[in-house]
Amino acid sequence: MDDKDAVILRMLMDNARTPLTEIAKAVGVTDVAVKKRIQKLEREGVIKKYTIVVEPKKIGYNGVALVGVDTDPDKVLSVAHELSKREFTVSVFVTTGDHMIMTEVWAKTGQDLMKIIEEIGRMEGVKKVCPAIVLERIK
Repeated sequence: MDDKDAVILRMLMDNARTPLTEIAKAVGVTDVAVKKRIQKLEREGVIKKYTIVVEPKKIGYNGVALVGVDTDPDKVLSVAHELSKREFTVSVFVTTGDHMIMTEVWAKTGQDLMKIIEEIGRMEGVKKVCPAIVLERIK
């Protein structure tokens, strides 16, 4: 990966729908060259997928939380995989630091969010659940 690829990635991360011609101008190559570079980044697994960013409140999710989850050491991966299957889960990360797992969850109401937190707490191997309510997403 070179500097041109880095510019392409940054532009796509900012807006995955950026036209190839716009990227080509920023990088100083043709749009065909940009397309080939993007395809190479996809093949190499640098670009894993294209997605959208949704404003949860606009679609009825008024309870958004980042939840730290601590588990028995031998249950970290099984709990993380179980969380990833739940409809309320937006993302799951196995981490170091304050918590073994961090997950983003969306709920329609505060009451639903409490039920989700309780459900996570009842999962086999979970020792501690530490929710942080998201007030505003900046980036």
